[in-house]
Amino acid sequence: MTKLLDAFAQSGLAPLSPGEGLGGRPARLAILLSGRGSNMLALLGATKTGVLQGLAEVVVVFSNKPDAPGLTFAAEQGCPVASLPSQGRKRETFDAEAAALLQQYQPDLVVLAGYMRILSPAFIQPFAGRIINIHPADTHQHQGLHAYEWAFNNQLPETKITVHLVDEGLDTGPILAQQTVDLRGADTLAEVERRGLAVEHDLYAQALAELIQKGRHAERSEASLPQ
Repeated sequence: MTKLLDAFAQSGLAPLSPGEGLGGRPARLAILLSGRGSNMLALLGATKTGVLQGLAEVVVVFSNKPDAPGLTFAAEQGCPVASLPSQGRKRETFDAEAAALLQQYQPDLVVLAGYMRILSPAFIQPFAGRIINIHPADTHQHQGLHAYEWAFNNQLPETKITVHLVDEGLDTGPILAQQTVDLRGADTLAEVERRGLAVEHDLYAQALAELIQKGRHAERSEASLPQ
């Protein structure tokens, strides 16, 4: 796993936006999805009994598809859910409305978990430096959709899962964490996806936990400086 603090230093961003320090409370996560939400469920589990326990809480699960199975799964787990249909909407208009809705939940971090939309500045700017994504490839090698298909079709012996900050490019934000997936012997796309998702579910929670801990450490260090 890469050093998260180094990534923030290189990007010029703070782990949490100014004036919104955690003060020892759990970080408020808004999780965005468009499909079944397997990463969402893994993160939710990590907040209850895993590495995010006591560090984070999921304050809303949001989807651009009101019928996304992930919303149902989240509601069954007792999570607040929200949705806005994006189909047929202009990107900037939809993103501005989605950002305004999410701001009502006062998230510290916006966590993309299979959210199948390219975000416009209208969404990114209100949460600048606080949007995190997980991508099933090395973002220096493959951006955008179908990353597992890319690895399978190219018969790669391994691929990498990448957790990164979201900027206004397509998977171009600073890398926070990476982990290799061994694909040797994976002779079907389903097996490639199975191996990749197993790494995704573990790496995402670990990266978020370290990110939040770094933010708390930075707050304590700042608070100890002479005024």
